[in-house]
Amino acid sequence: MSKNMFSKMKQAWVAAACCVAAVGCQEAPQMPRTAAYAVMTVEPADRTLSSAYSATIRGRQDIDIYPQVGGTLTRVAVTEGQRVKKGQTLFVIDQVPYRAALQTATANVQAAKAQLATAQLAYDSKQELYKQNVISEYDLSTAKNTLLAAEAQLAQAKAQEVNARNNLSYTVVKSPSDGVVGTLPYRMGTLVSSAMPQPLTTVSDNSDMYVYFSMTENQLLELIRQYGSKEAALKQMPQVELTLSDKSVYPQPGRIESISGVIDRSTGTVSLRAEFPNKDGLLHSGGTGNVIVPVERQGALVIPQAATFEIQDKRFVYKLVDGVAKAAPVQVTRVDGGREFIVDAGLSAGDVIVAEGVGLLREGTPITPKNAQAQGAQAQQPQQAAESVQESSEAQAKEQAPAQTQEAAQPTQAEEQAQQTAQTEQTDDDAAKAAAIRQQMENDGE
Repeated sequence: MSKNMFSKMKQAWVAAACCVAAVGCQEAPQMPRTAAYAVMTVEPADRTLSSAYSATIRGRQDIDIYPQVGGTLTRVAVTEGQRVKKGQTLFVIDQVPYRAALQTATANVQAAKAQLATAQLAYDSKQELYKQNVISEYDLSTAKNTLLAAEAQLAQAKAQEVNARNNLSYTVVKSPSDGVVGTLPYRMGTLVSSAMPQPLTTVSDNSDMYVYFSMTENQLLELIRQYGSKEAALKQMPQVELTLSDKSVYPQPGRIESISGVIDRSTGTVSLRAEFPNKDGLLHSGGTGNVIVPVERQGALVIPQAATFEIQDKRFVYKLVDGVAKAAPVQVTRVDGGREFIVDAGLSAGDVIVAEGVGLLREGTPITPKNAQAQGAQAQQPQQAAESVQESSEAQAKEQAPAQTQEAAQPTQAEEQAQQTAQTEQTDDDAAKAAAIRQQMENDGE
């Protein structure tokens, strides 16, 4: 056999083998699979945004206690952190020199009273003598001037007495208000004065605490536009929260009491003050935290976080366009702790987006909404129930049929087995034929 004939037979054999393989392994062409995902329609909704501002905590009033007189501390009547009432004694300064000064002033008052009485007698006498033309008018005027000087000296002595008495009272330093005592840098025996650089202590009225924070000019303008004016904002703004330095949330809410009318030129911010109750004494003057200010957004487009995915610091969603997933970039603002986003740009009311499982999606994937699928399943439930009833009836009828029916069915099963055996034998014959052809071609080639 020639080489050409052998080559042709080999090609024919390969083609026949390929046909057999194709018949055995024939599959339908893969089509794009339609995935079922939950979808949602973007609709406007009202949401509350939370903005955090760094804040400092101060007592309702923090009063630095300075002595009004100088002297040596003879008693420290309080301890650090002690709660005191208005008028309660805090410190006592050496009173000895001030008691002596008071006694001197009291004595001067008595002497001035005596001089005044003497001058009054002299003036009264001069008046009688002047009426009798015994003395001149000059003598009467001199006596009157002496009386006036005595009166002035008495008034001066009384003023000195009052001053000495006040100085003596200032030796007992008392609390000007209810509050809590701060640090005590000075101890007994320390020489103190009103010109000392550091106060004796600080009394903080912390029954209610003031929390100060700042807001930018743009934020202030947005706030005024929302409520109409600063006065309306103070009346209508919701309560604010306070986050402490340990990241815990203060259990009691507060309210914004004042908004400064002047913008700081150096920082471009405006100062605000919020008041928080402090019955439990958890807040301390000088502390720090963050004020959480809620801002109402009406008619915002809200989507769940699960409906978005991030690529290179950009957020995307899958819009459902003509039944196909299309990626669309969006600009969002976090709300509800990040579980929801407010869409600032990229979507419009009425857009349909994929609500979950977006990480498994690809651009152009056909989407079957789970909602529609569920509705179809509900519509099929009555039909399935009817089919189930029919199947149960047929099964019952088969159980009740005579044995002849079962015997008649046995040949059918035998026939099926015979057909399968025949198919198997035919397959074996085909394989044997293919092997014989291959062997013949190899022999011819040799």
